[in-house]
Amino acid sequence: MNIVYTALILGLLTGFHCIGMCGPIAIALPLNKKSWATRVISALWYNIGRTTTYALLGVLFGILGEGFSFAGFQRWISIIMGTFMIASVLFPKINHVLYKGTGDSKLMNGIKKQLAKYFQQASYKSLFITGLLNGLLPCGMVYMALAGAIGVGSLSGAVIFMIMFGLGTIPMMFLLSMIGNFATLKLKRAINKIIPFVVIIVGVLFILRGLNLGIKYISPPAKKLELRKDMKMKNNADTLTMNSKMMNKNTI
Repeated sequence: MNIVYTALILGLLTGFHCIGMCGPIAIALPLNKKSWATRVISALWYNIGRTTTYALLGVLFGILGEGFSFAGFQRWISIIMGTFMIASVLFPKINHVLYKGTGDSKLMNGIKKQLAKYFQQASYKSLFITGLLNGLLPCGMVYMALAGAIGVGSLSGAVIFMIMFGLGTIPMMFLLSMIGNFATLKLKRAINKIIPFVVIIVGVLFILRGLNLGIKYISPPAKKLELRKDMKMKNNADTLTMNSKMMNKNTI
């Protein structure tokens, strides 16, 4: 399974979903309106901030996923995360529970307060911070992306997954910032109908990955997965040995 394409497609469709969720924020951004160039740069700084937050979340959840991988639970985590994605579509109340659990917390209220503070400023720095904070707001699609990041099973893979997801959301959010809410209600409804199917497809791919069915690129056999893990551990051991030798040499 190519995590880059999967995350990018999920991000692109999430961008349409964001029209109704984060769209009002993107439209109302205090862009620097001196020229079209400054408007473009301002909108980019905001979106870079959001993607940076997604990348940092990828680090946190990637460490979790990699820990499961080294503990020998990688295939089960991949299956569980895929099942969670599918269940969240079939049982929407799961997303409501997650949103309710985070949306009204003291931490989230503090984030919203800071977001309102920086939203009053038109500097590139404030727009970047606005993007950083916006990336932390509760969002069902971000939850799906994080589930995918855990399922990848490696720190680097999780970070790449979240960065590509963030990049995928940029085109729509950027256009919203530049020209306002241009999408028709009919288009929004059509995209919102497609998104659940994409989430289910991604979930199925993660389940297949965990089943080790021997399907090239989608469900590699367990031996290959173990070989990659052993090679990674061997490379780490070789690096430690080399560093130790260099330290001993310098001491002498």
